[in-house]
Amino acid sequence: MREILIVKTSSMGDVIQYLPAVTDMHARVPDLAIDWVVEAPFAPLVRLHPGVRRVIPVALRSWRKRLLAPATWSAFGEFRRSLREVRYERVIDAQGLLKSAVLARMSGAPVAGYMPDSAREPIATRLYADKYRVSWQMHAVERNRRLTAAIFDYRLDLPLDYGIVAPAPGEDAWRPAEPYAVLLTATSRDEKLWPEPNWIELGRALNRRGLNCVLPAGSEVERARAQRIAAELPHALVAPPMPLDALATLLERAQCVVGVDTGLSHLAAALKVPVVALYLATEPGANGVAGGRNAVNLGGKGQKPSVAQVLQTLAPWVA
Repeated sequence: MREILIVKTSSMGDVIQYLPAVTDMHARVPDLAIDWVVEAPFAPLVRLHPGVRRVIPVALRSWRKRLLAPATWSAFGEFRRSLREVRYERVIDAQGLLKSAVLARMSGAPVAGYMPDSAREPIATRLYADKYRVSWQMHAVERNRRLTAAIFDYRLDLPLDYGIVAPAPGEDAWRPAEPYAVLLTATSRDEKLWPEPNWIELGRALNRRGLNCVLPAGSEVERARAQRIAAELPHALVAPPMPLDALATLLERAQCVVGVDTGLSHLAAALKVPVVALYLATEPGANGVAGGRNAVNLGGKGQKPSVAQVLQTLAPWVA
């Protein structure tokens, strides 16, 4: 087997957007064994792809907070030893950042990545042995696929396929009553939030269509927001905290998903669940959800999608 390493550490959406490239590689270069360096919280997502042999977690975010702690340097040393366990033929820096390029070089293998005018941080390309130009005028998923096709010199004529399937729910797993819709109300910045009254109006409309509403939430602030919205709906539940692979199962069994600009919206698209993504502070063109007809982006910078628009978009999937 030809052994290669992918470096794509974060964020959740960026990690998900590289999964189709793994599917492409396995279809076009079947003798590859693929390992992947990713931030530890997102490791469960990468493990959902059967084409990834080994996941190597990294904890750059937490290490930066405790840079001088002995435990940090011990964990860093263990990570570096993990990279050196395999003599890779090549490393793909799919992130195009200086930090990802440094991690890639630590493997000791030649690094392939973007040309300076195609990378997010051009200085990172100084650490690459091979560089490829990929236009910015395309979606991030397509950029990832084009880069990987160029590296391995195959024709990219395959349908979009993230290649993942959520695990079956465990016997003791939390399960909402079906059928249900998942409402992803939380995101990283307040300007990306959809107003709470809109969520309540949408949830009531979905209730009238026979759907329960499930609201995942992470932080205390997100959970308080979800609880306020759920309290105004006759058939709604705030999901308990759960790992990402369990969240994937929750999403995959949903009738539909409506979410703001968040990684879980991308995960729904990857799982082929009908998803409507709402954009208020950013443009979805290059980084919106991508999943064929099942994935629809509404809004954009300075825009606010209406509840009527969302319901009209959901009409093919919600009676």
